[in-house]
Amino acid sequence: MDISQIEQLLTEQLQLSEVRVTAEGSHYAVLAVGDCFDGVSRVKQQQMIYAPLMAAIADGSIHAVSIKTFTPQQWRREKLLNPPM
Repeated sequence: MDISQIEQLLTEQLQLSEVRVTAEGSHYAVLAVGDCFDGVSRVKQQQMIYAPLMAAIADGSIHAVSIKTFTPQQWRREKLLNPPM
């Protein structure tokens, strides 16, 4: 599974406003922004990201996933406080 497939899958399944995926071999990092995370616990947010990826995790295409989730409001604040270098 390539990065663009993962981004498309997560965007469609979770109605995300922004998603960024990076990969190093079979280890992936996901940054996801969406209203779907509003009022949801961190554990549930992680489960929401894992759910669409379970088939790829089960077949070994994805070995490990690092996840950061934000609501759009949290993401705006994050970008203000931690601008990209």
